[in-house]
Amino acid sequence: MPNPPRLRVTALTVSAVLLSTLLAGCGDDSEDQDVTAQKLSWKDCPAPNAAEGGGDAPSPLPNGDKWQCATLKAPLDWNKPKGDKIGLALIRAKASGDESKRIGSLIFNFGGPGGSGVTTLPAFGDDYAKLRTRYDLVSFDPRGVGRSEPVECLNDLQLDAYFQQDATPDDAAERTRLLDETREFNAACEDNSEKVLSHVRTTDAARDMDLMRQVLGDGQLHYFGISYGTELGGVYAHLFPEKVGRAVFDAVVDPTEDSEQGSLGQAKGFQRALDNFAAHCVSQTEDCPIGDSAQDVKARIAKLLKDLDSAPIPGVGLRELTQTAATSGIAQSLYSQDFWEYLTEGLEQAYDGDGRVLMLLADSMNGRNEDGEYSNLSAANIAINCADDKPRYTEDYVERKLPEFRSVSPVFGDYLAWGMVGCTDWAVAGAAEHPDVSAAGSAPILVIGNTGDPATPYEGARKMVDALGKGVGVELTYKGQGHGAYDSENRCVQSAVNGYLLDGKVPAAGTICS
Repeated sequence: MPNPPRLRVTALTVSAVLLSTLLAGCGDDSEDQDVTAQKLSWKDCPAPNAAEGGGDAPSPLPNGDKWQCATLKAPLDWNKPKGDKIGLALIRAKASGDESKRIGSLIFNFGGPGGSGVTTLPAFGDDYAKLRTRYDLVSFDPRGVGRSEPVECLNDLQLDAYFQQDATPDDAAERTRLLDETREFNAACEDNSEKVLSHVRTTDAARDMDLMRQVLGDGQLHYFGISYGTELGGVYAHLFPEKVGRAVFDAVVDPTEDSEQGSLGQAKGFQRALDNFAAHCVSQTEDCPIGDSAQDVKARIAKLLKDLDSAPIPGVGLRELTQTAATSGIAQSLYSQDFWEYLTEGLEQAYDGDGRVLMLLADSMNGRNEDGEYSNLSAANIAINCADDKPRYTEDYVERKLPEFRSVSPVFGDYLAWGMVGCTDWAVAGAAEHPDVSAAGSAPILVIGNTGDPATPYEGARKMVDALGKGVGVELTYKGQGHGAYDSENRCVQSAVNGYLLDGKVPAAGTICS
């Protein structure tokens, strides 16, 4: 994947929606409208559109209730609240318990940035059944995503070629090619989506959530943010501290890092996860099929990637498994320990010249379905990241930083370092070095760090707690693997989260779950 900012904050659930399938086989000109007074028209949900990833309409809930969808009208430009409006797609499952015990709506953001909440929430709705006893479960496609004025860049055939390019150039010609193709991608985004590119910042999405809170009829925002969703939640808490209700941040983005520091931190995180995978494989009772020792497993992976750089192998259809695609596939498989078996299988096959499984993993990372259609995950991701992140990095700067990136990750270092050029020629200036999440006066926010998290390394949870401010962030540590903690089904984590969201019981700061 040539633009690793997509990798930096993508939630497990966003890509897992597509992974299971793969491995199994406009403006309103009403200027005077008070958007806070609008009434939502909830209807049965349609099938997801192409930008949301496609597929079937969500299945009914276990009790037979249907998922409901609606469109929220929001200002395109929050500095001109009576100007042009855009539609934001919402989905909900109404609370299943006693109406007298209903707390309100619990709004989810599953990360990305660029993931469709309208698609993701019903795919994992059963995981949140207990929370549904007292909340309407609500999620949305943030502006620029899915059905919500989606950012559009390249078409499907162009994206196939884009994701085949060499994202870790070794010489001047390859560097020139990478930079040219990155400029072409960015120019296509500007040509096709100029209207929205300057209005997809995280601060815009946070203001959308406060509008959502008001229209849903809640005095406070009850919130569950995962991965990038923790950054969005932190920005909301900074802008509206007095409106924060019960909130949980899981798989936490470090809000103190600029985009370079975030990429370097993720290189460390993915390398740590790969180390854990290798150690786990050789510790099993049966022989590890991809290496005799943890070091041998990693050495063989490094050799595979080096070989693929000059000699790709058959992948899926006419597409070959390149070094870039294999790196994306390996990274995707580290998002959950449940995916490790696919990584083992994919490596076994690749060593025999068959790249299909690793290619399917890469497709999942990039938002490509089995019909060859791409969601707008990658387009929205680059648009939101580049609108948020002020730094712009040159080719020369990246080359100077390569030794540092390689020292922390022989496998992912080059890949993530070169990803820093993704915003260099972006049409919209970035807003800040890093987000401001200071939230004095906010209600407590439960902040969960996972020691084995590859995409949002564990150290970010403590940084988020400190940045939120004294008396706001409450840290909980999960000693586990994968991206996020609640969906690991760890009883300790789920008990703490459910206890807070359902009953208002804040766990003791420093609680450890294993």
